Amino acid sequence: MAARAFASLPPWLRSGRVLIGLTIVAALAICALLAPQIAPHDPNEQNLLATFLPPAWMHDGDPAYLLGTDSLGRDVLSRLIYGARVAMMVAVFASFGAMIVGATLAYIAGYFGGRVDALIGRAVDVWMSFPPVILSLILMVGLGIGLRNVILAIILVDWTRFCRVMRSEVLVIARKDYVAAARLLGFSHARTITSEIVPATVPLLITLLSLEMGVAVIVEALLSFVGMSVGPQTPAWGQMIADARQYIYDSPWGLILPILAIFLAVFGFNILGDGLRRTLDVRVTAQRT
Repeated sequence: MAARAFASLPPWLRSGRVLIGLTIVAALAICALLAPQIAPHDPNEQNLLATFLPPAWMHDGDPAYLLGTDSLGRDVLSRLIYGARVAMMVAVFASFGAMIVGATLAYIAGYFGGRVDALIGRAVDVWMSFPPVILSLILMVGLGIGLRNVILAIILVDWTRFCRVMRSEVLVIARKDYVAAARLLGFSHARTITSEIVPATVPLLITLLSLEMGVAVIVEALLSFVGMSVGPQTPAWGQMIADARQYIYDSPWGLILPILAIFLAVFGFNILGDGLRRTLDVRVTAQRT
């Protein structure tokens, strides 16, 4: 019975990679959404009598602080949970924003071609000639500190990832017979794109979106590490790494744990994207069969 129910699931839900990625992403989402209920302490509550406590299972550990405390006596576990809220907000909103901008320009460039394609292509080439991290830092200097500005900076940098890949896909699909048939039937350009081209590119779009979420987590961590993301009262994984590096010999777990959190989040998004690519992309499926 269980085997029959499993076989009836969509192919992408039967993929081990997708299931592992979804589990990790779902756990991070739950931490982000329910942080006030899950976190055992206020992430900014200081206890100067309990600084540099090790995790509870180590010698001198305190069960009240499961993953120990930092240099100000703040609970590391609570700060990691609240840091997931920042990471997930940036991952979701920045990735969707970059996808909307990049995919829209890709559909226009790939469908119409000619001068429009050349203009958008040159804009992508010029924008991608700048190192992404350096460009993000420059934008943050101009925009100022804040979560909204972090999201905006990532959108302004990473829309090119979607545009370049999606443009190539749209160029191929726009030359298919069914697209030409739609035009002969009198479909407008907008209707042809939305009803014929967009559905054919959705699998690739979903894959790129999940991969971009991992990139957004890394960029936010880098920006918070150098103090150009959220304010000091908002816990973020990069900020935790920056604070803990000064006390690496006194509290190595304070540095290792947020690094592991970033690694786990990026791994979850990447393996989810890879699993979706393998199950949703008909070309990859055809090669395997």
